[in-house]
Amino acid sequence: MTQSDTLPLPTSTEAQSSQSTGVHVKLFARTDVGQVRDHNEDNFLVADLTRRSRGLLEANRTTDIGPQGAVFAVCDGMGGAAAGEIASQLAVDILYEQMAVGVSDRLPTRDELALRLVRAIEAAGQRIFHEARVDRSRRGMGTTVTAASLVDATLFLAQVGDSRGYILRGDTLVQLTRDQSLVNQLIEAGQLTEEEAETFEHNNIIWQALGTSDTVQVDLTYAELRKGDTLLLCSDGLSGMLHFDEIREVLRTGIEPLDICKSLTDRANAAGGHDNITVIVAQFDGATLQPFDPNAEPLKYSKYRLGDVAGSVMSAAPAQNSDGRPATRTEPYIAPSPYPPAWTGVTQTNWQPYDGAQHGNGGSEHDNRVGIPDTHVPTWMVAVIVLGVIILLVGAALLLAR
Repeated sequence: MTQSDTLPLPTSTEAQSSQSTGVHVKLFARTDVGQVRDHNEDNFLVADLTRRSRGLLEANRTTDIGPQGAVFAVCDGMGGAAAGEIASQLAVDILYEQMAVGVSDRLPTRDELALRLVRAIEAAGQRIFHEARVDRSRRGMGTTVTAASLVDATLFLAQVGDSRGYILRGDTLVQLTRDQSLVNQLIEAGQLTEEEAETFEHNNIIWQALGTSDTVQVDLTYAELRKGDTLLLCSDGLSGMLHFDEIREVLRTGIEPLDICKSLTDRANAAGGHDNITVIVAQFDGATLQPFDPNAEPLKYSKYRLGDVAGSVMSAAPAQNSDGRPATRTEPYIAPSPYPPAWTGVTQTNWQPYDGAQHGNGGSEHDNRVGIPDTHVPTWMVAVIVLGVIILLVGAALLLAR
């Protein structure tokens, strides 16, 4: 199956007659303020799109995925005071509203669900950006988002910032998102080792967040779920405190999601709890999922490219931001190659208003240049018109002189 194919889905009549896709999930989520911060700027979303319900009610912790799917998200707010908390809350609220609005009687294709997820995140970014502009006390607020949504056995992950999404399959843990950060760019370029990254002075620099610009480029990846897969979404309050192997070992215990969430947050706190900690754990099973095959192609980070949906062709690959505006969180923002070179230092809890001259991509005499449209009128015709106007003015002056 190619990345742009759609899955064979039942008709709307079949979808309504069966409120289950045959995918069963056990899940739990937890957020913790940590040991250093005085308030929690993280938020999470757990929502059943078929039943149009959100939250961690007892009935939602063990359930079958309905035909319209589900959405999970972790958001790590930034901006100082209460602004980061507002940004992350807006993000999860708008994400849910936008995903629920798209629900219809017809079962969505994979392209339709993926496009709805991307557009929901874009809408959240625009709303947060607008709120920050109209209220000076919220100037510079923003939030990361890592969201997962599934239809049938296909799981999509949408990423802006440096929260993370993992899947444990068998004994192997795979990160299915890529941190949009300076340190990750340096690691992938071979200029920094994993060990060096732990003490790297600028390991808080990211290059994108919701709310710091009116547009974002959403990194969209996907995976075909297998029986026994465990999904983990988390803020960097977890991934920044625990080693990869320690996270894997906790997930491999196979205990209930509630206990896994508690164990992970407790360990992050014990390691220092330098940031807010948020985790979502979902364990998948069900008759429609293929069994795990250790000899099959291994799970990996895989981009998903959207086809032509509703007249809009979109790509999951990062692109140049329309205005080159940098995002700044108190973990700063930079745009490392191959990402937009105009993005510079943004920090997560102490966002600063954008100043083009300060950030090295403003203050040019060309910034305020106004383009005058070309009329494409021949020169000789312009001359005739000007001469005619002069004759009329002279004639009018002579008449007035009499």
